[in-house]
Amino acid sequence: MKDTTDGMRKKLGERIRELRKSVGITQEELGEKTELNYKYIGEVERGQVNVSLDSIVRIADALGVK
Repeated sequence: MKDTTDGMRKKLGERIRELRKSVGITQEELGEKTELNYKYIGEVERGQVNVSLDSIVRIADALGVK
């Protein structure tokens, strides 16, 4: 189970990074838009943290994703 969740966190983080780059903003800018620390954004993108649903929604909104 741990391998599965680790893999899912990494895939989610990679997708967030792809979307952020496609919009053309930095981690710092995404952090400002979401009111999340840019260091936390980096950890999310690297799959290092278990991101909350609330944070996922804030990130998705900031990136224009439904």
